[in-house]
Amino acid sequence: MLISQLARAVPGAEPSGPSDLEVRAIQVDSRRVGQGDLFVAYPGVSVDSHRFVPDAIARGARGVVVERPLEVPPEVARLVVPSGRAAWAWLSAAWHDFPSRRLTVVGVTGTDGKTTTCSLIGAILAAAGRSVGLVTTVAAEIAGQSLDTGFHTTTPEPPEIQAYLADMVGRGTEVAVLETTSHALALDKVLGIDYDLAVMTNVTHEHLDFHGSWEAYVEAKARLFGGLSASARKSGVPKVAVLNAEDRSYSRLRDLPYDRRLSYALDRSADLTAGDLRLGGRGSSFVAATPIGEIPIRTRLLGRFNVANALAAIGAAVGLGIEAEAIRTGLAGFVGVPGRLEAIDQGQPFGVVVDFAHTPNSLRRVLELGRSLSGGRLAVVFGCAGLRDAAKRPLMGQAAGELADLVYLTAEDPRGEELSAILGQIAAGVRAGGREPSVIPERGEAIAAALAAARPGDLVLITGKGHEQTMAFGEQERPWDDRRAAREALARLGYRPAARLSRPEGS
Repeated sequence: MLISQLARAVPGAEPSGPSDLEVRAIQVDSRRVGQGDLFVAYPGVSVDSHRFVPDAIARGARGVVVERPLEVPPEVARLVVPSGRAAWAWLSAAWHDFPSRRLTVVGVTGTDGKTTTCSLIGAILAAAGRSVGLVTTVAAEIAGQSLDTGFHTTTPEPPEIQAYLADMVGRGTEVAVLETTSHALALDKVLGIDYDLAVMTNVTHEHLDFHGSWEAYVEAKARLFGGLSASARKSGVPKVAVLNAEDRSYSRLRDLPYDRRLSYALDRSADLTAGDLRLGGRGSSFVAATPIGEIPIRTRLLGRFNVANALAAIGAAVGLGIEAEAIRTGLAGFVGVPGRLEAIDQGQPFGVVVDFAHTPNSLRRVLELGRSLSGGRLAVVFGCAGLRDAAKRPLMGQAAGELADLVYLTAEDPRGEELSAILGQIAAGVRAGGREPSVIPERGEAIAAALAAARPGDLVLITGKGHEQTMAFGEQERPWDDRRAAREALARLGYRPAARLSRPEGS
């Protein structure tokens, strides 16, 4: 693609130098630059990559994208842009010929429930006969193939997300459902994606280390909804917002310009509500009151919070024109997301459940659910990530102290932070909640201890990692899977599966 073609895709760009040069690839790491590449520079968290522009040119870059008019050789094209990060996203979209403009694109954002809600929407669309692709925390699902999106990744970087969308277009996909984080919105990762429908799950305490305040966190998520009206129009596809009427974000989002706004709620008036709600240990049932009539719903998902996720998905389906029968069938057939309330059963006389809950709100809700389901004691094994929002640690500890009978604190992606300090902050919260925690830094040992102490009728919750396949120590990613660790610990206690597992580790 010519540099001049790429330059036209970036709002506010000021090109100079040769315009007819062919670009081989777009790079943001100067060490990866080869002959004929375009290098994009921007200020990072710890390093401003403008300092590497000379190195990129020496390695063969034909053009550079910069935020200030640096001097470059006359044979090198220069593109001065308002934001290098934003330019990277626009350039990535242009490189793939803006694939989102040939798809109906659904974005799901919020603190908790994003992956489940995305997956529920995908199940409904599939039941309706629509070809759907998903990009979530768990994986990218395209034409029946599951693609790993990397370590601890929700929304991939611009080149990857645009490549996924282009792959969907090439495979005849009609609808793309994208888990869209506040980080991705704040860092301009999803610029160049033309969303058609946006869903909000909730905004609770998380990522305040990055955003600085709850208000800034909401504003980042609001960019998804505010951008709907400005995004490319597609024939017969309205711009729709699906909002949680019971969340604090509702007042900020409800009056933005949409073609249609749909609200959902469990305990107040909204466009979508759940009547005759029945919660049980094998799933939930309710009658969804919707703009297209009442729909009897049965789902295998547990807990009130998953009823809210189901209502959000139903709202998205209504916004996309899906009929009631497909909504009912899609939700009834959905078996769940790997690592989300995933039961580990090897014949032991107590329950073991692995979940991704890693925020104060999600942990509290899972503990409340566990308390309602357990016939005996409730135990929880968890930690908090290093170099992330430290303010949530005592809050999560307090939730565990208030709701669990046994609390085991352990490692959870400590990264470069001192593990003992992380565990100490959580432990203070546990004690404030009325319990004395068992602090076992090695996660496998903590899981084994919790299972060894379990009595018949107890429930052991292992939270924070869910589906993830690695744990971060310093700069190193070490193989790790909570589900495998639980199965191995149960086997050492003499409990082994009677038959081959239906969902293997790492699925």
